[in-house]
Order: sequence, then C-alpha cells, then structure tokens
Amino acid sequence: MIVNVNGIARKLDDGAKIADVLAILGYESGRGLAVALDGHVVPKSRWDDQILRSGMRIEVLRAIQGG
Repeated sequence: MIVNVNGIARKLDDGAKIADVLAILGYESGRGLAVALDGHVVPKSRWDDQILRSGMRIEVLRAIQGG
C-alpha cells in the first residue's frame, strides 16, 4: 500500500501501523513526537494498534530544543 508520510509517498506492507512508520523513520522511542493521521492527532497509546490504509496522510512532528 502507499501512504503519504510528511508529504512523501511511501510504500508499506499491508497491515502496517503507525509504530511501523516511526521505526522506518528512526523514531523508535517515540519521545518528543506527535502524530496526526488524516489531520487528526493520534494518541501515543494507539500507535501500536492503529492500522493504516492506502492513501492515508501521516504527519510526524518532532519537538526539538533550541533557541
């Protein structure tokens, strides 16, 4: 299936979950992250069980420290 992750089309296996996308992006700890799926924030508690479907839009935001 194809999903859009931060504006880039990515091919994923059927049944992939948000946690799988984060692992591909190198964000395995999930610390400091926020995830939106089709414009709706998904709580961290749902990342391991939210199954993705082709055509979905995922936005991953990472908080960074700086000044």
